[in-house]
Amino acid sequence: MAIQHQTVRFGAAYYYEYAGPGQDPRPETLERDLDLMAAAGFSVIRVGESVWSTWEPEEGSFDLDWLEPVLDGAHARGIDVVIGTPTYAVPMWLVRRYPEIAGEDRTGHPMGWGARQEADFTHPAFRFHAERILTRIVERYRNHPAVVAYQVDNEPGLHLLHNRGVFERFVDHLRDTYGDVETLNREWGLVYWSHRLSTWADLWTPDGNAQPQYDLAWRRFQAMLTTEMIDWQVGAVRRLARPDQVVTTCISYDRPALEDADLASVLDVTTGNPYYAMQDGLSHPNASQRLQYWTTNGTWALFQSGDTMFSSRGEPFWVTETDAQSIGGPSTNYPAYPGQWRQAAWALVSRGARMVEYWHWHTLHYGAETYWGGVLPHSGVPGRAYREIALLGAELARTGGVIADATPDADVAILVSTESRFALAAQPPLQKADGTGDPNSYARIVGAFYRGAFDAGLQVRVVRPRYLFDEAPDVVARRHPVLVAAGFYPASDADLDWLLRYADAGGHLVVGPRTGYADHEARARDEVQPARLSAAAGAWYDEFNNLPDPVPVTGALTGEATAWAECLVADGADVLARYVHPHLGVWSAVTTRSHGAGRITVVGTVPGVDLARSLAAWLVPEPLAAWADVPASVTVHTSSRPNGTRVHVLHNWSWEAATVTAPLDLDVLVAARGDAPADPPQADAPGGSLAAGDSVTLGSWDVLVAVTR
Repeated sequence: MAIQHQTVRFGAAYYYEYAGPGQDPRPETLERDLDLMAAAGFSVIRVGESVWSTWEPEEGSFDLDWLEPVLDGAHARGIDVVIGTPTYAVPMWLVRRYPEIAGEDRTGHPMGWGARQEADFTHPAFRFHAERILTRIVERYRNHPAVVAYQVDNEPGLHLLHNRGVFERFVDHLRDTYGDVETLNREWGLVYWSHRLSTWADLWTPDGNAQPQYDLAWRRFQAMLTTEMIDWQVGAVRRLARPDQVVTTCISYDRPALEDADLASVLDVTTGNPYYAMQDGLSHPNASQRLQYWTTNGTWALFQSGDTMFSSRGEPFWVTETDAQSIGGPSTNYPAYPGQWRQAAWALVSRGARMVEYWHWHTLHYGAETYWGGVLPHSGVPGRAYREIALLGAELARTGGVIADATPDADVAILVSTESRFALAAQPPLQKADGTGDPNSYARIVGAFYRGAFDAGLQVRVVRPRYLFDEAPDVVARRHPVLVAAGFYPASDADLDWLLRYADAGGHLVVGPRTGYADHEARARDEVQPARLSAAAGAWYDEFNNLPDPVPVTGALTGEATAWAECLVADGADVLARYVHPHLGVWSAVTTRSHGAGRITVVGTVPGVDLARSLAAWLVPEPLAAWADVPASVTVHTSSRPNGTRVHVLHNWSWEAATVTAPLDLDVLVAARGDAPADPPQADAPGGSLAAGDSVTLGSWDVLVAVTR
């Protein structure tokens, strides 16, 4: 079903069943919580997804009524509800009675119990019981007026399952794909190290595998299983739910067994969980090059999270979980600076979020996430987080209807490929500090280009192979005149030919490190590199180097090459940057050449912060969101509405106030707080306007939202 977003929903995950120490859930606590939520402008809560053993305490014995007071109370206050099905956290009675459902992280080695997602979700015993519980929950609550959506499972794809049944399914999948073992031997190059198969029974289990073609096929298969599992649950819910109820799951994008665009295609809306480093992790500009983890580090990376979620379906998305207070374990306590909750939420909204939910409402008193902070602290007494989030709720309640139909603008498109992430994890080109291969190489390559665009004031549209290559290249060239394909490693002939046609049709194709080096099976191509692109690009290479230390580059573009250097020979192309190095200096770092109606630029390195920004500014000298001479700490992001107006979201990512000048007449939706003290924050005055040339001051960690008249 196509989702028509009418507003921006706002709320948190709420677990009434998680009472304080030694207490049962109490009606007075529920009433207090819901009243506080309503006062904070909450319009949605998510419930129930983690407690299968509460829904079904013993096999076949169901307790389904405990949630009704929560739904009744929410509905009475105008708060919608997303019900989560609990299939990712199995009850201990199921483990005890059906131990064979345990997932295996190595062949024959069951995962220990005590966390979550330890089950082999392909096993028939798991499937039977999981479908039964989700069926009972949906049947019980589908007609409740508060229920607007269901979230099946939770952050799927956490483990690569090595169970025997999974492996045998993998063998069957290979047989269906390749037909016979001789074809597999040829396609995977199994002559190497004497791995030729004489029968399908010869295929070894993946535990000790070192063959990259096997690894890529295994990762693809595991991601396919994850999508199939979610599709099965979504289908089970859809058969029972009301036609107007949305079905989705929440995505954690770093999961090893996940192809998010494939998975999102079976949902009604993409939902994701962007967690980010707060405090100085949101300062901008920031020279830090900290690595990304399950939390993003850097303001640019927060925006990249939003653009990535948009890309999963190419449309607006929901945020199911994000930072309330400190996130992680008991030793990671970095709650937001005053104003940063508001900033982060508006950043995500500016890139397409149409729901923002915090994880979670009240900080837990027990369990693995005791110190993962909620909107309320352990005391349950509203504090600074609640006060700031409540002001944000008021802003979104007042303005969400204006923003809901807006589409984020983009100056440049960046191709992101999950298969490249898989393949470059198996054969990483980049090194970690200790000199070993970095399985996060792909994210580092793509992130460098994204960060450069962000630092240059550009807006990015992340695009996926699933959608991009189904469109005509000339259509994409008109919509996205600049397309970056960096680290696009396992690429088919058809994919690379499409990129050439894109440039020929007038697009500016930017080819980054490792792009086109391997074919669809991750086999190194026997062609001049970058394969199928070098002749049109007027540049080629047959050597590459790791860079333990950054190397300066000089020319029309300046900065540093980092981590990797392809030794580009300019063969008809113009040289934009050359390595400043006694050995590498004979080669180019960046070249460019016109091709057809467009252009191909080849970047042979992972650009450092300055080089990436210099490149982005050269690619797009006049950003769509340009406000003249904004201070370095200020970012501007825009979205276009169907009526022709444009929404402008400005952030000041600094302790220092910053003054900007309006480039055109604007109606103010959310006013900057200016020089007012950040703590306690002051509610903004709704309305107001700015004429072209008017100045406005953004205070520390401040936001301004306006729309063109």
